[in-house]
Parts: sequence; structure tokens; C-alpha cells
Amino acid sequence: MKQHHALSALALLAAGTASAQSSVTVFGIVDVGISRYTSKSTYHSPNPFAVPSASAAGGAKKSQTAMSNSGYAGSRIGFRGTEDLGGGLAASFWLESGISNDDGAKGIDNFNRRSTVSLSGPFGEVRLGRDYAATFWNDTVFSPFGTQGVGTNLMANINSRLAAAAGPRSVVGATDNYVRTGNSIGYFLPPNLGGVYGQLQYALHENTKRSDQAGTPSAKGRFVGGRVGYAQGPLDMAVAYSQSTAADSTTLNALGLVTATQARKINSLNLGASYDFGPAKLFGELSRVQDQNETGALQNLPGLAAPLMTTTTRKDRYDGYLLGVSVPVGPGLIRASYASVKYKNGAPATTDLNSNRDTTANQIALGYVHNLSKRTALYASVSRIRIKNGWNNPGVMGAITGGSVSYLTGGTAQAAGWAPRSSMGYDVGIRHAF
Repeated sequence: MKQHHALSALALLAAGTASAQSSVTVFGIVDVGISRYTSKSTYHSPNPFAVPSASAAGGAKKSQTAMSNSGYAGSRIGFRGTEDLGGGLAASFWLESGISNDDGAKGIDNFNRRSTVSLSGPFGEVRLGRDYAATFWNDTVFSPFGTQGVGTNLMANINSRLAAAAGPRSVVGATDNYVRTGNSIGYFLPPNLGGVYGQLQYALHENTKRSDQAGTPSAKGRFVGGRVGYAQGPLDMAVAYSQSTAADSTTLNALGLVTATQARKINSLNLGASYDFGPAKLFGELSRVQDQNETGALQNLPGLAAPLMTTTTRKDRYDGYLLGVSVPVGPGLIRASYASVKYKNGAPATTDLNSNRDTTANQIALGYVHNLSKRTALYASVSRIRIKNGWNNPGVMGAITGGSVSYLTGGTAQAAGWAPRSSMGYDVGIRHAF
């Protein structure tokens, strides 16, 4: 009932203001399919001399068949409009909500995909509100599968899990500041620069400053990023950089003295390109994400009369690349990609018997889209992911998502001796755009 009232109100708003607007558009996508997910984990123990039990020797497997949502394109409903202000100026709004059409659990009562108002002119565009993060664009534009379904760009999958592990910036979503960011101020270059395009983006953390508490306001949730590219004819290429503050905290004791600190930042840099030869379109991307976490703590060290604040800095790194191709075949499109991401553990060296602390994931994906019309398409996709040394980072590198359901890692926690090894997924569905 709540969603019905919201839709009715927005429809009336669009109808009532159409005379004052240059254009008001209702748009959307409904995408639903049947998906199959399987995964396998293998037994691993920090002790290389440990012997697995008979049940563990064969590994652990999980599988799931589900009616999935957004296997080819993100299901959504949206409203956008523009008013001509004269003199080359225009005011615009964009409200877009993700919908889960497979079960109807999520509707238009939450404009979680985009919620912006903007002013544009010869100077470009200034946009305020919830919008895509600048660095996310390269992950989705320069992959033949984008960031939907089982063929989702491997770098996007891992970056989403890293953002979730670092902790959400708001209640909107655990991938905030990776896929999208709220409270953002964005500037976009005008479109008449001979193929050059770009944007700058800053998101406010909106935390409270307190005069009676040191270390406030926390900068957690702050995002700054930018993207610049060139698109002319068959060539499109862009580079993007962003920094997201995942943690910024100060802990005080009863006397008001600082006892612990944490400053965690996710720094992302990616470069992507595509070239349309006609018979085939090639895609490529390079990406590096650094998870820098600095912690401080008071320690009682020998020979010192008072505790000393010591800091430790850890810099984990995720280096990835993707190569892809799409080939038009009559009314259809063949898609294929290969991607790889290597996790480099940045923790201080230890005497652990496991000297290799890194993890590698490789993905191969293949799909076909058959366009029944300009608005309706049938699709099928398959993807396989292999994980090497998954016990070193099971939380981020292990459980890869596809569509609306996770590729469930077999077994339980790392402590129980299980490590993610492989995942496979299939999507078969239909997409209709309106």
C-alpha cells in the first residue's frame, strides 16, 4: 500500500508539473531470470602437517537455484525532468529506485539508485544528491557484462565486498562509496569539448563536531573522486581516482585521554578503454585498490614511566585487470570476458607457517543476448571463478556475488578449516525496458 501511494503521488506530480517543465519522463527496466549458483570450498589448516578428516577430504559444496533479479540490466523505475530556464540554463531532477521484481520486496519507496537535482549550462553541470561514484563508472562501462548477473566484472564484485567489509557509510547500503555515494556534490564538464568528458565529486560525511570531545567530527563517510575521459568515434577511454574514508575514530578514557585511534582509507585508481571495430568491440581495464588502515594504541613499554602511543599501518592491495569482447550476430550479441584480481597482504610479517599470505581470483564469463525488439531481450550467461589460496582473505576474495544471490562459499568459517576454491553461475532471463 505504501508503494502504491508513492507511485500515485509521483504520477500526479509528473502530470501536474508537465506544463512547467520542458520534459518529464517515467522510465524503467524489468529484468527477471532463473539462476543456478554452485560453489566449492576445500579443507585448509594453518598447520601444514594436519590431516583432514574423511568428510573434509572431498571438500564442501553448496548450490542454489533461484528466480533472480537484474541478470542483464538493473531492474528499476525512475522519474526525470528538465526545465528550460533560458539563456542556456536548465534545472533537472532524477529520482530512480531499484525494484526487486522477482518477489516484489523492494519498490519505489526508496530512491536508492539515484536521487539528484542539478543546474546545467555552458559551464557544465552541478549535481547534488545521491549518485554513482566516479570510480565505479570504469568498472561497469569497460566490461561487456557491466556489473549485472553472474558475468559481473570481477573487480566490481571484489570492490563491493571490500566496501561492505570496511563498513557502510550510511544505512542505505554496504557498498556506499563504491557503487554510489550519498550527500554528494558533483561537477560535470560540458559536452562540447571535442570528446573530452569528466567529473569531480565530493561527498560530505555529515558527522557531528563536539566541543567537549577530541577527534570530532569523524571523517568516516567522506568521499572524494574524479574521472576524465575521451570518447570520439569508436574509441572510449577514461581514468578515475577516488578516496573513501572507511574509518576515522578516536577512543578516550575516563580522564579524557586518547587511548586508541583508527584511520582507514580505501584508495581506488582504474583505467579503462573500449574500441568498436564494427564486427567486434574490445574492452579492457586495469585497476588498483589500496586498503590503508592505520591504528594507534597506548602501550606500556619497558623503561618508560608512562604509556606511549604507538601506531601500526597496514596497506592491503587489490590489483586487477579485465579483457573482454562483444560480437554482434544478427539481432543478438555474444559477450565474453576474462578477469583476474590479486590480493597482496600488507600486514607486518609473522612467523606463521603459511608464508604465502596472498590470494588470486580468476574469472571467465560467456553470454548471449537476443534482442526481440529495441525494448525486449532474452539473455543467457555463464561464469566460472577459480580462487587460489582463498584462506588468506575469504571475506573479500572468497564469496563472489552474482545477480541477486551470493555464490555461497562452502563450509563455514576459515577457523573451521574451510577455504573458498571455486564458484560457477548461470543466468537465463528476459529484460524489458520502458
